[in-house]
Amino acid sequence: MKKSLLIIGVICFIVFAILFLNLRDLQKRNAEAAKFNASYEAYNQENLNGLDITTVINKAINNNNKYNIQKGKDGLYLADEEHSIQIYVTMMINQKTYPMEKINALGINSFIEYFGAIHFKCTNITYHKKTGKIASMTFEATEY
Repeated sequence: MKKSLLIIGVICFIVFAILFLNLRDLQKRNAEAAKFNASYEAYNQENLNGLDITTVINKAINNNNKYNIQKGKDGLYLADEEHSIQIYVTMMINQKTYPMEKINALGINSFIEYFGAIHFKCTNITYHKKTGKIASMTFEATEY
């Protein structure tokens, strides 16, 4: 009888230890995601300029390179379930939305030169379901 209680006690201890470690891991991942997201959510505003947009684009490209996010045949980063970030910019002049890769290919300095004083606002943010990290952001030019 005592042996059975000891075995049950050890099993309960192991189960609680596993649950505790999983909870700590989940809390750690949530804290990392919150910190990561805060650096991008700082741009979830209405009064951004072209320099702010280029900063977000550069951050996203650096992130995608850090995590070795693959590019498709069209040169655009392929979305994954954990780490990829996509930035889109919608121009009011022609109502077209441009992915960050196209803006980067044309030249960040040119974008700043022509759109540095333009006002932008963040109109959409999506998050990865698996990690809770930002998956994409869309910015829209509000005035020229």
